[in-house]
Amino acid sequence: MPKNEWEQIRHLLVVQDLQGKRTIPLQEATYSMGRHRNNSIVLRSASVSRQHAILLRVTIPDTDQYGFRIIDGNFTGKSSTNGLLVNGSKCFSHNLKHGDVIIFGDNQAQAKYYAVSHLSETEFLASCAAEDLSDFLSEQANHANPCATLIIDPESELASDTALARLASFPELIPNPVIEMDLKGRVIYLNPAASLEFPKIKKIGQQHPILTGLLSAVENCQENPFVREVQVGQKVFEQSVHFLPESDLIRTFIVRDITEQKQAEAELKQRDRLLQAVAEAANYLLVEMNYATGIEKALAVLGEAAKVDRAYLFSKHIHSVTEEITVSLQFEWTNSHIEPCRHYWQNQPFESAELARWYTVLSQGQYISGLVKEFPAAEQALLARDGIKSLLLVPLRLEEQFWGCLGLADCSTERHWSKHEESTLLTMAASISGAWQRQQIEDRIRFQALHDLLTGLPNRLLFDELLNTSLPNAVRKAESLAVMFLDLDRFKVINDTLGHTLGDKLLQQVAERLKASLRGGDTVARWGGDEFTILLPRVQYLEEVCQVAQRILQALEDVFYLDGHELYVSASLGIALLDEHSPDAETLIQHADTALYYAKDEGRNNYQFYNTTLSNKNPELLTLEKSLRYALEREELTLYYQPRVNINSSKIIGMEALLRWQHPDMGLVAPSVFIPLAEASGLIISIGEWVLRTACIQNKAWQTAGLPPLTMAVNLSPKQFRQPHLVETVAKILEQTGLEAQFLELEITETTAIEDLDFTRTVLQDFEQMGVHLSIDDFGTGHSSLSRLQLLPLHNLKIDKSFIQELTKDVKVAHIVKAIVTLARNLGLRLTAEGVEKQEELDFLKSIYCEDVQGFLFYRPLPAEKATEALQNGEIKL
Repeated sequence: MPKNEWEQIRHLLVVQDLQGKRTIPLQEATYSMGRHRNNSIVLRSASVSRQHAILLRVTIPDTDQYGFRIIDGNFTGKSSTNGLLVNGSKCFSHNLKHGDVIIFGDNQAQAKYYAVSHLSETEFLASCAAEDLSDFLSEQANHANPCATLIIDPESELASDTALARLASFPELIPNPVIEMDLKGRVIYLNPAASLEFPKIKKIGQQHPILTGLLSAVENCQENPFVREVQVGQKVFEQSVHFLPESDLIRTFIVRDITEQKQAEAELKQRDRLLQAVAEAANYLLVEMNYATGIEKALAVLGEAAKVDRAYLFSKHIHSVTEEITVSLQFEWTNSHIEPCRHYWQNQPFESAELARWYTVLSQGQYISGLVKEFPAAEQALLARDGIKSLLLVPLRLEEQFWGCLGLADCSTERHWSKHEESTLLTMAASISGAWQRQQIEDRIRFQALHDLLTGLPNRLLFDELLNTSLPNAVRKAESLAVMFLDLDRFKVINDTLGHTLGDKLLQQVAERLKASLRGGDTVARWGGDEFTILLPRVQYLEEVCQVAQRILQALEDVFYLDGHELYVSASLGIALLDEHSPDAETLIQHADTALYYAKDEGRNNYQFYNTTLSNKNPELLTLEKSLRYALEREELTLYYQPRVNINSSKIIGMEALLRWQHPDMGLVAPSVFIPLAEASGLIISIGEWVLRTACIQNKAWQTAGLPPLTMAVNLSPKQFRQPHLVETVAKILEQTGLEAQFLELEITETTAIEDLDFTRTVLQDFEQMGVHLSIDDFGTGHSSLSRLQLLPLHNLKIDKSFIQELTKDVKVAHIVKAIVTLARNLGLRLTAEGVEKQEELDFLKSIYCEDVQGFLFYRPLPAEKATEALQNGEIKL
């Protein structure tokens, strides 16, 4: 039995009347006591008659115990009819002692008082049910378990007339604690309610929160009485303080327990703080361009508002080596006095004993909440490492997929999380999941802009950026760098004989072998077709470059197994080093390209370094360039037309003019071969003017023949777009051909558009004033965004076919295309999807309200005669 239970004095009244004998435990502060009309003894009743009295609980001086005093009369002060008889003697008041008998008129109605200790709670309850309490107590009393009785000294202050007057006064009867203290800080009076509520106040004295600062407060306070709030343990009280100068006493009265009120106010303030934090964090997640910065700010706001020690975000992922489902701490905020724990929480397997329950609960959309000491032992051991006492985790979900969790932890207190804190964290988790989804889409768009979709390697644009970044670093560190240009030997034969699908797979495997051959920090990019560029940023010795080149050639020697075929390819490498002859990015690439052609001339499957004795151009290219110079005058160039179809009307609404070169010896030369050559040599200016004039003549001819008017789209190359008299040339051609400006659409790539935004805006504004339609071609392959392009007066946006080809294969690409369509429509741009070849691609484009399409599903590029037939046939069935 606990010591305090052993020493506790318990009070009982054994009542015997005509109704029988019963034992009543005395646990209240006051009782009204007397005879009822049915001749039974009644407690706690105002309807007593004849002999009646008041039973008061009184505190025993210098102890934590109390006794009972019986006083003749009722609460109104009226005495009983026959007086108060205790142990046969009449008295006005009497301090009850163990064994005292109270007589009610005759011996048939009496009550016997007992004050006992050394009884357990179980024994005490049994005593209340005993038929004869005296016998029961005798049985319980022994050497091991004596029944002590309570004795009150009749000479004590409790028995004085002053005490009697106080006992019969209001403070003794009310349930509110009343305390009196003299100016020396001594407690001189406690009413029964104060003794119960603050049992140690006399012992502690002025150190007790109820009395702390009272003397100075009374001295400095200009009001008397005054009210203050005081906290005792977990409770908060409203305390009225009254200074009685005539008796040099300070009387305090506990007006009410305001603990629940204070808790409600604190919870309300906490709710407001959390709501404000959610709004502020959501704003960070929306406006911050950098996802990581937004998350870190959001966690800091949340952690401070929730008054926790840790706030963190865990992400679920597959372990790169074991392929287990693991969890890692991705972002963390800690209070100033808390050590970060991010390094502990990396690649933790979810299947471990410590985290298995977490994965099960969180993946089902539920949350982990509570005191750590109530968690399973394995989890307690894991969290003890970080000193966590309370934990709240909610799942992060996106499109019903569990991808991580958001958590709050308290290391200082054992905290029970409120419903509002749980709902706030769930709201924050939803905002973070939305931000994460936006980041995924942005990363995908950024990746598409800077990487080759087929191989995943950096594209030409990213390679140029990396090269331009590496050049100043190399100069600063007094190092060199190397640029390699790689071209696969015999790839065209494989592609033409076995098909593009197999050729694409071969390029993917070649890309993997190239990456494996490089040093750490080197970069390989797909330049286009079967050409790759390689950047070696840190070169101190020429031998380093030779070793990399040899590893690349050796890596390609092994057979490639693809779809039942054994394929062998080799490569030719041209290498240019950073020196006085190749001082910048453009020159390095040109010189590496030149060295590549000489590697091919040397029998292929080898590498060559550029030197000043090499020709700037491959002999084959020189021959081709010479032929191109005569192509116009020999009428070898021709235009094909690819219809643009409106999805809703199923009608041809436009044509795109596409240049073709029919060489008398080489046959049909691919535009990807001769157009860059024309651009580099400057021939593109005269060729481009011919294309524009021919396309306008053809469109006017269709209108004259009575066919429905449509828009003719003509591509402008970068050099053609930047010629100083382009606007005047276009205006002159329109005037000469008689074609209205509204039926001409000029297309430029997004890379061309953003190279010099001010120049581009000026030129396009001139065209817009003329009434010419303007379009961005191959959108998504350059390094731009609609936010930049919206500064230009554009009418149409053409989504590059590389996106359309992946549309039904990759759901993320579908999200990107949908986002592009939505943003473009909001900017008032008309959408055209290029390269549509499959019905399912068309169905998706219909569902997202893309207006126009081009592709082999409808028409291949057609010569003028075939294009005329298509226009005459009119509507097609989509």
